[in-house]
Amino acid sequence: MPARIVETNPKPFAPVPIDPVTLDIIENALRNARIEMDATLTRTAMSPGIREQGDAFPLIADHRGRMIVGQFGSFIDGFLKAYDGEIEDGDMIFLSDPYSCEGAISHSNDWLVLLPVFRSGRLVAWTAMFGHQSDIGGKVAGSMPIDASSIYEEGVRIPPVKLYARGVYNGELIKLIMHQTRKPDWCAADLNALIASCRVAARRVQEMCDRFGEDAYVSATEALLQRNYRAMKALIESSVSTDRVTFEDYVCDDGVGYGPYRIRCAMWREGSRVILDFDGTDPQSEASINFYLNENMFKMFFGIYMIMVFDPAIMFNDGFYDLIEVRIPEGSLLKPRYPAALSGRTHALGRIFDILGGLLGQRTPEFLCAAGFSSSPHLMYSGRDRKGEWFQLFQIGFGGIPGKPFGDGPDGHSLWPGFTNVPNEFLERYFPLRIERYEALADSGGPGRFRGGNGIKMSYRFLEPGTVSIHDDRWFTYPWGVNGGKPGARARKILEKPDGTTRILPNKADSVKVEEGDVLHFITWGGGGWGDPLERDPALVAKEVRQGLVTPEGARRYGVVCDAEGALDAAATEALRAGMRAAATSNALFDFGGTIEELRARCEAETGLPAPKPPVWQHLKQAAE
Repeated sequence: MPARIVETNPKPFAPVPIDPVTLDIIENALRNARIEMDATLTRTAMSPGIREQGDAFPLIADHRGRMIVGQFGSFIDGFLKAYDGEIEDGDMIFLSDPYSCEGAISHSNDWLVLLPVFRSGRLVAWTAMFGHQSDIGGKVAGSMPIDASSIYEEGVRIPPVKLYARGVYNGELIKLIMHQTRKPDWCAADLNALIASCRVAARRVQEMCDRFGEDAYVSATEALLQRNYRAMKALIESSVSTDRVTFEDYVCDDGVGYGPYRIRCAMWREGSRVILDFDGTDPQSEASINFYLNENMFKMFFGIYMIMVFDPAIMFNDGFYDLIEVRIPEGSLLKPRYPAALSGRTHALGRIFDILGGLLGQRTPEFLCAAGFSSSPHLMYSGRDRKGEWFQLFQIGFGGIPGKPFGDGPDGHSLWPGFTNVPNEFLERYFPLRIERYEALADSGGPGRFRGGNGIKMSYRFLEPGTVSIHDDRWFTYPWGVNGGKPGARARKILEKPDGTTRILPNKADSVKVEEGDVLHFITWGGGGWGDPLERDPALVAKEVRQGLVTPEGARRYGVVCDAEGALDAAATEALRAGMRAAATSNALFDFGGTIEELRARCEAETGLPAPKPPVWQHLKQAAE
């Protein structure tokens, strides 16, 4: 049964005409309240993932649970469908189990707080915030075991429960939950920060109702949703073809030796509605790379991508959801069956954005973006220091953002635009390590008229023995280039011992033992390039050589000849470019760096790692064929 909202005032909201000035005031007040939620969270949380990086997502929704302002799309629809209970004034809901909210949150590390906002006996709004917890128990520090075969191995799962019931705090429940984590101090502080953020937003909603009246406030939220619907309807009709287009990309491996895993999506328009069909996506993994993709979440991803590419002035909210139909096969990598493990879902999550770019740009190559929103690299480092005290780091790294139609991709940026890096000073102050290099890695961005962003090389020297876990992707497949642009470099992880010997580490690895003095070179992928590299301004390439973003050898990929100081040799450049143009064989729309079979054949020579073995179902399929 769906959730039951208990309202003591049965009077329905009366539609109220909203003039443009009032609508603008309410819209901007909601935007500001959303910003205030973020500020409250980051100033009161303790874990570096939330406090320093901003790995949390706010939401203010209307009384039906539709997002008006936020970042990740509405979490509330899935919860309302799955929660068999009553929602009353003074309640606050707490949950983390993806299977209990239709994937509205996608792994158990994400703790979600939902606050229904009542006024005069009627539900007028919802506020919500979720944030990634650095540890929730389970078999490994960080609670994201790569080799987990079920969600039971990934730490505490919280079904929808009442953190507050009619205003009464459930302290015993929180004691029970905090007893499961290796970092109860961080988790308790972060939970309080989530609660405070929701209360701040609820207060702002109440203030708007005080000023304009409840009926006017609800009418304004409906107007904002309808405005988005109209804008997206026009955008879809003008930008999405009725012809069926398909695109596929791969998660490189599952961390236990198998891969790659295909994600395939087809897109077409029927009237004003877009159909997005993931038929052909590989079956779910036995390991933890499954991504329980909530349909409404994907609708928001699609809408944000459309808006950012075609019309950034549109305010995104849930108003356009009726214009999109999402089809995801049961038992696939994107809709695994319970109790499949989910903790490593960030790789498929990142790949979704690359796939959207490949889909939306095929009919309009001038709007096509390359690949590079490819993962969300994680590093975990934990152990006991010389005083016997437990330390535990969870950090998100950055890769190269793809080249795009109007310019270069940023060097070393996050998949999520609101994220920031953990300052090196913070890391060195609170953890037993030293950052010896933190730089954009020259030549890792894919060459193009617009260069793909360089990846990052971050070198950690460990000052205490401990264990390291690594979660990353794009080490086997390349971040592809488009419109003649070349692929970006792939990710690498290298462990260097004090005597100078080195070892190539997998990009997905748990519980790697490190000793005092070891250095981990954590290298992320570069973004793919956009357009013919021979069309890039030679003076700009020479400037980037001087800046250390491109090497003199790398400059030759653009047909540019310069010395180590970036002094351009114009005559040699012209000659080199003429030869490269004459030798060019194709200018394909996509450059994947080779087929999967070709990548398998040359994997170990190029990466130092064995190629992943095809998953079992691929053998069965080949045998049947």
